[in-house]
Amino acid sequence: MQPIDASKLDLKEKVVAINRVAKVVKGGRNFRFSTIVVVGDGNGYVGVGTGKSVEIPEAIRKGIEDAKKNLVKVPIVGTTIPHQIIGTSGAGTVLLMPAPNGTGVIAGGPVRAVLELAGIKDIRTKSLRSNNPRNMVNAVIQGLAALKTVEEVAKLRGKTVEEILG
Repeated sequence: MQPIDASKLDLKEKVVAINRVAKVVKGGRNFRFSTIVVVGDGNGYVGVGTGKSVEIPEAIRKGIEDAKKNLVKVPIVGTTIPHQIIGTSGAGTVLLMPAPNGTGVIAGGPVRAVLELAGIKDIRTKSLRSNNPRNMVNAVIQGLAALKTVEEVAKLRGKTVEEILG
């Protein structure tokens, strides 16, 4: 799979989480900020990145740069995903289910940000284990990246779409 050129896409970004982290040193505590940022064009491309810095704006900028390097293409059928899938990352597990038109995005915080920026309009989700934002976001990205359309499956198996659908 070839890398995606982020400069050609009109990307929007959304900060999912900001966390203050402390490093205890001889003179006291050093505070830094860790951020999780999601970028997407609302049309099938989405990526997630993390940034860490002494100032929040700098951490967000680093997160955006990282997210642009990790873009994935999401197959969208109409306004939803092609099939049900479970995404996993660490202890985070997210179930993604296609939904009929008009359902909307039924998802919690970090998961909602990823799905909206990917351009998915109708989907149902359920976080099954950890509610850690980093693991949840990575689980959704992993699940979306693993989705396949009927055409892709037919090509892999050397069959027609009609043969696969029955």
